[in-house]
Amino acid sequence: MVQLYNLHPFGSQQVVPCKLEPERFCGGGRDALFVAAGCKVEAFAVAGQGLCQPRCAFSTLGRVLRLAYSEAGDYLVAIEEKNKATFLRAYVNWRSKRTENSRVCIRMVGHDVEAPFSETFRDQMSIVEMPLSEAPLCISCCPVKGDLLVGCTNKLVLFSLKYQIINEEFSILDFERSLIIHIDNITPVEISFCIGYVAVMSDLEVLIVKLESDPKNGESVNHHPLKTNNPVKLPEDISNETLQLESDDFVICQKPMELLGEKSKQSGISVTLESTGLADEKIKYFHVQQLLYRRFAPDISSYVLSDDIKLHSLQLLPIYQTGSLTSERKNSSQEKELLSLFCFFSLPHVGYLYMVVKSVELMSVYQYPEKSQQAVLTLQFLHVITSSGHVGSWPPPCSVASLLFLSNNLQCYTVRCSAAAAREEDPYVDTTLKACPPVSMDVCALRIQLFIGLKAICHFKNHVILLTKADPETIPERRESPKRLLSRKGTSVNLKTPPVAEAGWNLYIVNTISPVQLYKEMVDYSNTYKTAKTQSCIHLLSEAHLLVRAALMDASQLEPGEKAELLEAFKESCGHLGDCYSRLDTQYSHLALPYYKMSGLSMAEVLARVDWAVEDGSQKYERGLIFYINHSLYENLDEELSEELAAKVVQMFYVAEPKQLPHILCSPSMKNIDPLTTISYLRKLDTSGFSSVLVTLTKAAMALKMRDLDMHRSEMKNHSEMKLVCGFILEPRLLIQQRKGRIVPTEFAVHLKETQPGLLVASVLGLQKNNKIGIEEADSFFKVLCGKDEDTIPQLLVDFWEAQLVACLPDVVLQELFFKLTSQYIWRLSKRQPPDTTPLRTSEDLINTCSHYGLISPWVNVLISSESLADKNYMEDLSKLQSLICGPSFDIASIIPFLEPLSEDTVAGLSVHVLCRTRLEEYERCIDRLLERCPEAVIPYANHELKEENRTLWWKKLLPELCQRVKCGGEKYQLYLSSLKETLSVVAVELQLRDFLNVLPEDGTAAFFLPYLLYCSRKKSLT
Repeated sequence: MVQLYNLHPFGSQQVVPCKLEPERFCGGGRDALFVAAGCKVEAFAVAGQGLCQPRCAFSTLGRVLRLAYSEAGDYLVAIEEKNKATFLRAYVNWRSKRTENSRVCIRMVGHDVEAPFSETFRDQMSIVEMPLSEAPLCISCCPVKGDLLVGCTNKLVLFSLKYQIINEEFSILDFERSLIIHIDNITPVEISFCIGYVAVMSDLEVLIVKLESDPKNGESVNHHPLKTNNPVKLPEDISNETLQLESDDFVICQKPMELLGEKSKQSGISVTLESTGLADEKIKYFHVQQLLYRRFAPDISSYVLSDDIKLHSLQLLPIYQTGSLTSERKNSSQEKELLSLFCFFSLPHVGYLYMVVKSVELMSVYQYPEKSQQAVLTLQFLHVITSSGHVGSWPPPCSVASLLFLSNNLQCYTVRCSAAAAREEDPYVDTTLKACPPVSMDVCALRIQLFIGLKAICHFKNHVILLTKADPETIPERRESPKRLLSRKGTSVNLKTPPVAEAGWNLYIVNTISPVQLYKEMVDYSNTYKTAKTQSCIHLLSEAHLLVRAALMDASQLEPGEKAELLEAFKESCGHLGDCYSRLDTQYSHLALPYYKMSGLSMAEVLARVDWAVEDGSQKYERGLIFYINHSLYENLDEELSEELAAKVVQMFYVAEPKQLPHILCSPSMKNIDPLTTISYLRKLDTSGFSSVLVTLTKAAMALKMRDLDMHRSEMKNHSEMKLVCGFILEPRLLIQQRKGRIVPTEFAVHLKETQPGLLVASVLGLQKNNKIGIEEADSFFKVLCGKDEDTIPQLLVDFWEAQLVACLPDVVLQELFFKLTSQYIWRLSKRQPPDTTPLRTSEDLINTCSHYGLISPWVNVLISSESLADKNYMEDLSKLQSLICGPSFDIASIIPFLEPLSEDTVAGLSVHVLCRTRLEEYERCIDRLLERCPEAVIPYANHELKEENRTLWWKKLLPELCQRVKCGGEKYQLYLSSLKETLSVVAVELQLRDFLNVLPEDGTAAFFLPYLLYCSRKKSLT
């Protein structure tokens, strides 16, 4: 379905001052127009407003049958006819042509230029002759690389653009015939070429292939034809039968066919590559991939003329990578990177637009109200010449006088290329961040402009070039047989000599108005649909949005300063679309959010655009607006609504989405809301359908805002602590908010820190467990809440870390958490720094509730009791550290380097060091430290640690050490002696008599060791 609007995409028009009736014409880059007539080509300079002035003229070999220009290389190429022979010639350095009689150099393609003549090419035009074995039928230039593709019968010839370097400052343009593409069973009428993509069109068929480079297959080319697929061959008997049926009484019509991607190989058309470049040259293309094959078979019952059943206007349209709509991009053709590619072709009454690059799919179908003659596709529009004459038998039943005024139309349609390219370029399109009108949206006709005798059209820059001729005798010489027209075997391209020029023609340059001006007209036009609230308003505004988006993508066509104006129009169009989707009740109402985001409007500016008028005493708020405001308030935007706007938002959600009211009240943007107004709405809520605890917490937060502590305490008593934690999990912003990218604790969180720190820690732990807050965010929250800098750890954060261990959260890295806790314990012990608040858990609580805190070894208590440690907080930190070290999950080796601040000179430090060394099984070193510092702890240590395979240390390490220290005497003689007696008792039990005697010192007193020897000797008899 094509919608029709009466807009004005065309502006002023200028007459091109041609001397002869144009036969062929084309645009030349940014500033030139070429017109071929007779045996001459005229070049015109085109200024910004379409002003056209003669620039130069040069003669051709014969009449020009086809004409094309390449911006890459800045050359003109033509197929010319002389004496019924066709020639292919390229006109290089044409800008140096000053007068028609200026000298011209003619050279053959690929021939090296001799040194004496090279400098003469600087200031004169060169004509490059490109001989072919077959007559050229059509041509196309690659817009990026400048390579030339020539269509001949059953084959295409590729001439690669290259430069002959004369010296460091000068090089001349040349071509090399590098590839021949053999295409069986199809004769090209039109071709189009762009960066390896080739589109070929015959009268009723279209084939698109991609030339690919694959180094792995490079050796298989070697300048020989490379067959890329197995063509479908008809059996011989079927072919003969077909030939017999093709008589004057029968018409053989093959059925319509559309094959996409890999299926296009089933078309029966064989495509092979033959490399013709020099053997030492790098081969560009190695194999070919078929992308699309389409064959048409129209109903011939209503057609007689050959043109009525032929395809026309084949075109490949590239879109290049732009980075972003706001980034600067260079316009050099060498730096262009293909983003998307589109292919257009047309039947007389239907046009087809395909997307080609990443996937091949039909994007749009254009149904013309009249028969089309020619079309040209741009990034923004599709311009079509149509005929309003009779489309049945010829001549139509009208007089010659009426034929004189037989009119044509220039129709301007919208295209969806920018919508498809936007999705290729930006992965965030079609998300909550960005949006773009869909590719599937119906196209529309912006204008149908009446002209008299339109014959041909071309487009370049922002201009449409039109050839008109009021010709009353446009009657074919004879009627063609339908059989000749539809048979593929009978297809041929006859490039007839144009008739002699006659009066009554004009060549116009029609300027398309600037995208911004047309955009404004479309916006004004859309205002007529606003009151009706129809989809037409969205459709027209979407067209305006795509128009601006396409202009931004085609940065090479922008005038200086025009981009800023387009960006402003782009944002404005996003705002208009946001308004539509927010006000109209459609299934796409959610699109209001991304469009408003792209518009750059603040939430207050969006709310100011809302019509708050109440009709019939009731207010209705559409889904799009609710979705946008709800999502925006959830995003923690750094924007605070005024009290008046905040009150309107509360009223809106109370009416439309009452379940969301507690949530939106917790947004930082609603900071200025009147708490009395809020509580009045919250009290009227029916909480049967959602969480009542969330409403309770919201009212408690508002009571704090009003400094009504009694009301706050009353609300908090309505639910148990576990339910309150669940309420905070449902709405984390009751405790934690983000402003300008920083975590900010709420007034509620500050109050809980003072009154219910356990509830606060449990709530944040619940948030982390439910993925509502990250580990680093939680740490930052407690630091900010307690007013500490990054290097200072508040006790509330230590409580939170301990709670994490108790809860055994699966996503918490245990060793990292152990490191945090042990580092803090060690720092406070070494500095004798008490915690800033009372810890929520004692060491005994942690040992009883958390498996990661182990039972402290008994010998540690003996060691600690040797000195008086009166500070309770100090003892708690020490016990927690010792318990962690004794736990099963702690990695001892990782903490050893951090024990340095905790000196072994203190009993606390000694206990920690000995515990760590024991976990590392350095028992002998521990025994030495204990014997030296605290002998009374040696025997408890040995009883607890020296077991099983380590029991040998009793007599190998402990017994000799004690004997030696007893012999030396000293202040600790009695302690050593007592420990020696206990050690001998253990050794006497463990060893046999002979072994026991071997471990006793040789210089010992027999009377001292005799009781232990007697016990050891009786042990065997007792057993």
